[in-house]
Order: sequence, then structure tokens, then C-alpha cells
Amino acid sequence: MSEYKGILVIAEQNNNVIHKVSYELLNKAKELAQSLNIPLNCLLLGNDGINAKELNYRGADTVFFMKSEIFLVAEEYLYKQNIVNFINENKPEIVLIGATNFGRSLAPRIAAALETGLTADCTNLKIDEDGHLIQIRPAFSDNILAYIKTAHYPQMATIRYKEFSEAERDLNREINIVELQPYFCNYDKTNIIKTLNDSDVNITEAEIVVATGRGIKKKEDLRMIETLAQKLGGVMGVSRALVDAGMTSSAYQVGYSGNRVKPKIYIACGISGAPQHLAGMKESELIIAINSDPSAPIFSIADYGYVGDIYEIIPNLIRDLD
Repeated sequence: MSEYKGILVIAEQNNNVIHKVSYELLNKAKELAQSLNIPLNCLLLGNDGINAKELNYRGADTVFFMKSEIFLVAEEYLYKQNIVNFINENKPEIVLIGATNFGRSLAPRIAAALETGLTADCTNLKIDEDGHLIQIRPAFSDNILAYIKTAHYPQMATIRYKEFSEAERDLNREINIVELQPYFCNYDKTNIIKTLNDSDVNITEAEIVVATGRGIKKKEDLRMIETLAQKLGGVMGVSRALVDAGMTSSAYQVGYSGNRVKPKIYIACGISGAPQHLAGMKESELIIAINSDPSAPIFSIADYGYVGDIYEIIPNLIRDLD
């Protein structure tokens, strides 16, 4: 495998704004690259107007900027074809992608085309004594950690958003941007008619989240959770049970199969605390739990807990905030 060299971070962008997960990947990748004494590079696919220099400031030795208007729309096939060609030509030994909605769809396509392995939703990465990448991810609803090694190169992994802190900016770093033309420009099997957004709110960026679960009896009662969240300057979150019941969209879902959040304050209202939900919010700075069941697992990780009926407590909190 001596022909493979370096770490490649696939930088994600949306509407010409680089996703913050790219800076988190660079932070961890810089640590890995230093331990292996190999270069750390970024591949960015996008159009004019993206601040590609920021990737250099955050730690990338070289930013390969594949520039074209075809990347204005996040179409997996176009991205996959171009990234695969780039990887085959440049042969990085490690490829890292953010486990965002788009990254989770894109990464397995790339891995399949390269006939290599992929470890999804990693929470940590290490280098073993032989210089191989050890990919660490939770398994069995976060009850154990799996340590995975890829037998083929490149070694590929997706990493959960907000798992690592962002790389610090160093404005003294050398700017090294190499502009590339796409390898592949046309794909006529799909056509984007309209882009639909579930919500204008990005729950993953909220500093205050007021979440609810099975303690809510009917869809209309979500209004009191939304009202409390708004009065606190935060956003509403829900457990998977409410999404499955059709009460709201997955844009608000917190948990292993939903969004991972790390707000300053997380208020869990009528959420028992199943492992799948805890996986998405347990690293919040301050956790407040309200539940009628004193033995609910949520109390085991809460900084403050109150045993009571949310239908009595939440309206009183709203009145006190008026």
C-alpha cells in the first residue's frame, strides 16, 4: 500500500457556505496526520464564491478546489464520480467525510466504487502501532464501542457532526489552493425540480433545546413545547416516537437516528431517556429533565430533575416567563 499517501478530508458546502463539520474533521485529521507525518489535504467541490482559503486557515496543507456550477446542487452521482476519479488519481490513504445527511448518502457510494470499506458515524479515530486507522463507533444503541480496521485502501470513515471541536483558525498559514476542472460534468438520470426544506430551523446549531417525547398526548400539545422554546430563545426537539407517530418532521428529531445536538441547555420534557435518544443529546452542557416517572433513565444524566406532570409544569413555566 506504499502508493497511498496522506489524509483527504472531503469538505462539504451548501449554498457556498462550508459546513462546520469540515472544520471538525480538519481538527481531528491534523492530529492523525502529525502522528503519521503525512500531508493533510482537502477536496472541495463547489462554485465561485466559496471561501476556500478558510480550509487552509483551519489546517489543510493543500485545498483542491474542483470548481463548477454543476456543484451548486448536491447531486450524489455527480459528486461521487468526481471524487472517485480524484481519489484514484491522488491515492490518499485515509478519506474522511462528515456524517451529515448528504455525507451519509455520498460516502457509501464512493466506498463501493473504490471497492473499499467504510465505517459510518464514527465518534473517534486513532492510529495503531502499525500506522493503520482505527475507526471507533458506538454499536448496540451506544452500549459498546466497536474498534474497526479497514483491510483495503483508502481507509474511509464518516464522522458524526459535533463530535470534535472545530480546528482553530491560523491566519499565518500558507494559502495553497489548487483549482481543478471536474472529471465528469453530465448526468441526465435525475432532475432537481424544487428543493423542499422541512424547517427553517437548524436544531443542531441551537444553544437551547426544549425537547419532548412520549409524554405528549396529542400533536396539538406540541404547541406548548414550541412556546416554551421560543420564550427561552431556543428551538423544539422531539424523540423518534413523535416523528414515527407523524406529529412532526424528522428535522426536529434528536437521537441516534436523528440529529445530534450539544446545546448549552437541554430541557427534556416527558422523555424517558432511551439509549437511542441519549446518544443524540447527552453531551449538552446543562440537562434539565421533567418526567412523571421518578425512575426514568433521563434522570441519571440530568444535572437537574423534576418529577411531575409536564401538562402542569410547562404552562406554569410559560406564564412565569411572560
